[in-house]
Amino acid sequence: MAMDMRTCEAELALVMQDFGGRHWQIHAVHLARYEQIRAELGLENRLRDTRKSLIGAYFCHEYSYAAAALMNPSIVVHPDQTGLTGGAARVVMSVRAVGEGHISSIAFREGIVTAEGEITLLPEPPIAMAALPCDPPVGGIPEGPVSACRSPDASLSGTVIFPFTVAQKNGLEDLRLVRFVHDNGEIVYYGTYTAYSGSRIASEMLVTHDFRNFDLLPMSGSAARNKGMALFPRKIDGQYAMIGRQDGENVWFLRSDELLNWNGGEMILGPRFPWEMVQMGNCGPPIEIAEGWLLLTHGVGPMRKYAIGAALLDKEHPSKVLGRISAPLISPSDENREGYVPNVVYTCGAMALGRRLFIPYGVADSSITFCSVDIDELLSELV
Repeated sequence: MAMDMRTCEAELALVMQDFGGRHWQIHAVHLARYEQIRAELGLENRLRDTRKSLIGAYFCHEYSYAAAALMNPSIVVHPDQTGLTGGAARVVMSVRAVGEGHISSIAFREGIVTAEGEITLLPEPPIAMAALPCDPPVGGIPEGPVSACRSPDASLSGTVIFPFTVAQKNGLEDLRLVRFVHDNGEIVYYGTYTAYSGSRIASEMLVTHDFRNFDLLPMSGSAARNKGMALFPRKIDGQYAMIGRQDGENVWFLRSDELLNWNGGEMILGPRFPWEMVQMGNCGPPIEIAEGWLLLTHGVGPMRKYAIGAALLDKEHPSKVLGRISAPLISPSDENREGYVPNVVYTCGAMALGRRLFIPYGVADSSITFCSVDIDELLSELV
């Protein structure tokens, strides 16, 4: 505030010289940041934009949201399927990105998957933009539900959702997206994820219709205190249904009359084969096929080696397991075992495209790759 205007102009010019070419919206960001802190610092509002912008710059910094790790993708059919032919589908993929301070955020990529299981990703902009609260909070960090809005100037592939609340302070982890069809035909995209405060975890729900506006909603009940919940894409016998991991070791089936309240459950799968003896869990929402519900699982074996497996659940009674594969579907190889967390392959959700299963998966928590599997061949391996 004591700086003379000539110095203010010179310092702001240096900021713009360093960063103006990297962030085309930087002036607006600086002014918005000034408004956020003005009340807290008791600053007067009758200042020139130059001084406001420079003050805002002193309270900003760049953040490389995926500099530490990139992992655990999930994938759903995009709301917009116009202009596609030959059995191809436009898709939305979520990824867990980890940056400085080990803060996890949710990022997105758009792409097109062909009927043969080949993917083309849309270009990713060099600078991403954070989704912001649709209604700026009053009185500090919010504790309850939050609605976040994507910037009208940002593509979905250039949008990141950072933590907003006290419960989310240290990260939004492992979003499991599902395209949910309600009984009346309404389509809503839900995504369960883990909110991490730095000392406690809790399950929460992302809700969106268009991937422009996102509601982040806390969940309640004894089952919501655990990681790895995955929602079925429709109701079963009039109830919502989930796959979860109540005890940190086995796979559980849960029902609820309320989308955001989950209790109890029934254990349906436990470690059986050597590659899953340490623990099991789901690898995303169950996928409906003609034969039942195809469920990807993860197993942890010796030396904390993660692998991806599969099981088939009965369509009418999903707590009944019809079969499971005895050997991993995907496991780390010598070419891809090294990384931020070695010996890990993991996915938070796949999709069926015709009779092919398309799976994005994380490799050593350091990169994302893709594979597709013939569903009939997969089912032939069930025991």
